[in-house]
Amino acid sequence: MVQYSLSTPIEYLKGVGPQRGDVIKKELGVFCYVDLLNYFPFRYVDRTRFYKIRDLTADLQQVQVLGRIVSKEVIGDKRAKRLVAQFKDDTGVIELVWFQSLKWIDKVIQVGSVYIAFSKPNEFNGRISMSHPEIELYDPSSKKAGNLTLQPVYNSTEKLKQFSLDTKGIQKVQFSLLELILNQVEEILPGYLLEKHKLISRRQAYQFIHFPANQSDLAQAQFRLKFEELFFIQLKLLRNKLLQTAKFKGAVFANVGQKFNTFYNELLPFELTNAQKKVIKEIRTNTQNGVQMNRLIQGDVGSGKTAVALMSMLLAIDNDFQACMMAPTEILAQQHYQSITSLVLADFINVEILTGSTPAKKRRTLLAKLLSGGIDILIGTHALIEDVVQFKNLGLVVIDEQHRFGVEQRAKLWKKNIIPPHVLVMTATPIPRTLAMTLYGDLDVSVIDELPAGRKPIQTLHLYESQRLRMFGFMKQEIDKGRQIYVVYPLIKESEKLDLLHLEAGAEHIAKVFPLPKYRISVVHGKMPVKDKEYEMQRFVRGETHIMVATTVIEVGVNVPNASVMIIENSERFGLSQLHQLRGRVGRGAEQSFCVLMSGNKLSREAKIRIETMVRTNDGFEISEIDMQLRGPGNIEGTQQSGTLDLKLADLANDQAILQEARESVIKIFEDDPQLANPKNQLLAAYFMTKHDGIGWNKIS
Repeated sequence: MVQYSLSTPIEYLKGVGPQRGDVIKKELGVFCYVDLLNYFPFRYVDRTRFYKIRDLTADLQQVQVLGRIVSKEVIGDKRAKRLVAQFKDDTGVIELVWFQSLKWIDKVIQVGSVYIAFSKPNEFNGRISMSHPEIELYDPSSKKAGNLTLQPVYNSTEKLKQFSLDTKGIQKVQFSLLELILNQVEEILPGYLLEKHKLISRRQAYQFIHFPANQSDLAQAQFRLKFEELFFIQLKLLRNKLLQTAKFKGAVFANVGQKFNTFYNELLPFELTNAQKKVIKEIRTNTQNGVQMNRLIQGDVGSGKTAVALMSMLLAIDNDFQACMMAPTEILAQQHYQSITSLVLADFINVEILTGSTPAKKRRTLLAKLLSGGIDILIGTHALIEDVVQFKNLGLVVIDEQHRFGVEQRAKLWKKNIIPPHVLVMTATPIPRTLAMTLYGDLDVSVIDELPAGRKPIQTLHLYESQRLRMFGFMKQEIDKGRQIYVVYPLIKESEKLDLLHLEAGAEHIAKVFPLPKYRISVVHGKMPVKDKEYEMQRFVRGETHIMVATTVIEVGVNVPNASVMIIENSERFGLSQLHQLRGRVGRGAEQSFCVLMSGNKLSREAKIRIETMVRTNDGFEISEIDMQLRGPGNIEGTQQSGTLDLKLADLANDQAILQEARESVIKIFEDDPQLANPKNQLLAAYFMTKHDGIGWNKIS
């Protein structure tokens, strides 16, 4: 007898074979039995009930009706023939209509027989009918999936359909697989977890997810498989965190010394918010226990992350360590350099900047000074990770907008000292809580959720194209008050494919409405030479120009407190996260700031939700949650590169409660049994080591 296992190649399954096997591999990425088992339906057609004819309406989706065909006839001429059957139950009569394969259908259906008709009801001239219904002779004793079940619907492709692998074809293949292999599906969660979380067995879950008899079966299967998926992600992340704590000793910042105290008491020009104080306290606790810190700071634009980072770096300096700060772009690195040097005096600490454009002579001097310990804080771009950049004693690494750096790039900074430096990661892109738990579950997370005192919330307005003159009038009022304005476009040049306003035409139009010599305009976009871009930006920073016309290049890296208005053209074309980031370019001074969202008159449902959300709230975390609901977690900026999000069934936007339940369960397990050595956790340890052999018990991803 042939032995099959979950790893058997797909072509050996009955009904597949070599040709179908090849197309399944190419189109679906399904190579063996277990891959097919985990190829889940994306929706289900509800065939658990029969509708009565009197209850049918055109707004219903596909429904099934049990009735008798009382007559049939082919009507119309050669060009417009159709087969019409009168279909009757005890509440009324409707027409079933076919326009194709008339001879075959006429031959198959029998007047006087009872059928299940399945289709979407349509309304024409006040009468309900069904076009091209699936029709099945009714057999009350049949156990076929078509009668009173939830029918799975699988994604297919044109190539698959050429091999009769539409959703019905995939159903048949899945049915064959389950009959053959279901008894080989082994349990991977221990009994105490099944009992605690009221989970059905793994075998039942696979049976019910593919062929549920009812909504209750489906719900139980989905909960079990989602819990399992999220549970093992959390097990991996939290296990890595435990390993990191055990393996990587960290520099001990035992003292809060003269630099930190002098800066806090004498040089800091503003009062820290309670949120900033809380985060600094968390960092202080992290860095004095001899274990390497890995902490993520989330904070909206303008929440004061840079001040927290600087005070953390002063803590390192007070303990005879150096610090560095890495930013994704030269503009942002320059901004951090200017911001930090404006807060500390030149003779207080030594701060330098290193980027790709640092001249060779200055670079050599700087590198020698860094190695001798003459530089306290080095700010820079990717240039910091080059092998030639060597520190005397690096104790703290600050990484800004970390999603723009890969794991390998960050790891190079860890190797800049014998004792790995503490790592502080910052992001101004608020991350939904569920996403943070999944992407950064192995990091400690701090949130700065207050804005500094005196900051006024940005007022956001939505104007249509027909209100453009009103917008121009508002711009002139603000310029007359001495303020500056950003105007952001999604495109540089006109596109034939997209009927959008673009920067070149927009700049010309604005130059006509705001003519020289009274008004001066800067134009900045990503395809300009770096020197030209920098020149135009600096003109705007110095207040020499009133309006900056730009693409999203200014999303990160320009800090102009006098700029009080952000106008976003074609705002319906931007994602929520990007709109929020752009809005954060204003509101940096004490004056009231405004964001104007310009759009066309026709808006999609999603565009309306995005714009209404922006007008209603300035809360970046609320915005990020709505953004994830609209776009899905895989499209949130930077996260699509993460293998962590390769989810088969769970949905971080809608399964927050399951994720929380799974994470809390993992935390409790590791509190009681950090090595998973207890016999009751044998299943977890065995599955984890098999499934995550790239991580292992003694490695860190």
